[in-house]
Amino acid sequence: MLKLVEVVPRRLRAAIWLGAGEGLRLGEVLGMEAGSRCADYEHGELHVVQQLRHSAEHFGGFYLSPPKSGSAGTVDLDAVVAEELTAHLRDVGPVEFELPDITTGERLTRPVAVLFTSARGKLLTDTYWSELRADWRQAAGWPKEGTFHSLRHFFATTLMSNGVEPQEVQKALRHANLRITLETYVHWLPKKDRPRGLVGSLLRQADGKSSERPTGQDQS
Repeated sequence: MLKLVEVVPRRLRAAIWLGAGEGLRLGEVLGMEAGSRCADYEHGELHVVQQLRHSAEHFGGFYLSPPKSGSAGTVDLDAVVAEELTAHLRDVGPVEFELPDITTGERLTRPVAVLFTSARGKLLTDTYWSELRADWRQAAGWPKEGTFHSLRHFFATTLMSNGVEPQEVQKALRHANLRITLETYVHWLPKKDRPRGLVGSLLRQADGKSSERPTGQDQS
């Protein structure tokens, strides 16, 4: 991941950190805007409330919609990711657009200070991102099948392999239920050796204690 950060242009570097350090999907990253709506630095919270989408048929271009599968939520804002976002705001800055917003279920148009744009200050589609990624992947020595979603997998597997409880990983990934998390990442859980004969030993101890108890006749 760090090799990828080295080759990505400065204006998009924090986007990589959001993928690898927070597990955000690409659309959620491209929909990030400046302000407390998306990031609360004081309380260390990241609000995943929208994603940037593009549809020439329905909205005539870019618009904001809720995250995939209703996975909106608030997650912990990693301190390192917060530093990268702060540096991005200072060194690069957002670009403001008037965008349709349907995150509440109703359509409205509002000014949105988008964090990540092209070199010309244009909004990014996932297709254009993929074209850019091809050059970055080669420069960083990433496998050909590596995508932005690979960063989300990196985030999840790092948590699981370091002993974070599956329920906490589910919360961080904003999965609808624990089954999805386990089906995808259970093989990354650290293996713990179960002592041989554990259950039998405990049962034997319980049986021994039961045998030592005086009977009703002995007590009289």
